[in-house]
Amino acid sequence: MTRLRVIWQSINASYWFLSALFAISALALAVGTLWLDQNGYSEFLDEIAGLQPARPEGASNILTVIAGAMIGVASTVFSITIAAVAYASGNYGPRLLTNFMEDRGNQFSLATFIGTFVYAITVLRTVRAEDEAQVGLLLAATATAPGYVPQLSLLMAFALMGLSVAVLVYFLNHIPASIRVNSVLRGIGARLLKDIAKRFPDQNTGERAGSSPEGSHLVAKGTGYVQAIDFARLERIAQREEGKLKLAVRTGDFVHPGVTIAYWADMDVGEDRPDDEVRDCFTLGSMRTPSQDMQFLIDELVEIALRALSPGINDPFTAVTAIHWLGAATAELGYRNLTRTYAKEGEEPHLVLLEDDFEHYLARGFGAVRGGIATNRIATQVTFDALVDAASLVDDESRRAAIRQEGDQLARQAREHLLGPELDAVEARYQLFLQRIER
Repeated sequence: MTRLRVIWQSINASYWFLSALFAISALALAVGTLWLDQNGYSEFLDEIAGLQPARPEGASNILTVIAGAMIGVASTVFSITIAAVAYASGNYGPRLLTNFMEDRGNQFSLATFIGTFVYAITVLRTVRAEDEAQVGLLLAATATAPGYVPQLSLLMAFALMGLSVAVLVYFLNHIPASIRVNSVLRGIGARLLKDIAKRFPDQNTGERAGSSPEGSHLVAKGTGYVQAIDFARLERIAQREEGKLKLAVRTGDFVHPGVTIAYWADMDVGEDRPDDEVRDCFTLGSMRTPSQDMQFLIDELVEIALRALSPGINDPFTAVTAIHWLGAATAELGYRNLTRTYAKEGEEPHLVLLEDDFEHYLARGFGAVRGGIATNRIATQVTFDALVDAASLVDDESRRAAIRQEGDQLARQAREHLLGPELDAVEARYQLFLQRIER
């Protein structure tokens, strides 16, 4: 199941799947409308006033123009998309490439033009001029006609052409809107908040991650990033073996042969353990993916903020937007229970996950970007506000203390980089931060 999930993730981030699906669907639609034409189901069109039947030469020209235009537009759309993706990944970070590849607007636009092309070219081959011989499947249906035009199929081609024009207008608006940095950050931040709510649905009860059980090592045999883990299956395996299985890695970690990925506990080392079955629950790949790796999304926000605060770019307001989303994610994590179990209700869990506490996520976000924030007065002041806003939703004293400690460390680091009035402004905001967080 983990491999299937990763394969689906790869398909979801490709431009070929929807294009192939639309092409096959367009072919099936063309066959269906042609069958209706050949069996007399399109005769009702003659009764519609103002709808003039097309002649063979005109129909052939129309379908030729539609097919040629659609394949040309598809090529242009693909070129524009690749240029936009290259621009965005170059300016915001190469790890954002997956986000743009998953963009449904780009995928559906390209697939629509390819589907219309396939439909038009399929219908075109059935149009017969008056001086052409009757062949194949059309013989019985058009034996008395001097030429043949599938009127219903031609009308459907017109409808698809109109749809394609509308999609082209949408695409030309969608591309520049999708590469705006605010749109990019909104996509990452909204997905991060959704993943937090899905992964940690319960409110914080003060429960802490359990200690790691002692046991024998289970090492990896492959090399790559852990892209997905089948937690439910690991729980069943550990329960069947009547032992405890403690994970030593999380999704997104890099492993190679010899790296410990889990520990067996409460079992004799000499027992015939299902190590290979456990390894099958880990799917490795050449890159990290956001499917199960929530920290990958945090790293994307950090990367954008650090790039924006670098001396070569110096765009503090982009960093401010990234800080706002990090603050929202920190607030979500602050009042949620960060421990998970895959055991049935009332049963003792046999799988012990490598859980991360609130301090870990805080360090992964604000801690990782602190060095860049401290070099800019605007970003530093906004960060103090974001930390206070996050703490306002946290009633766990240990977590509030961690947020205050993060603010203290930011103030210390800012003193190493800022001077004069800028430092005075930061110190004033820091004092306000201390007052507000103690309430």
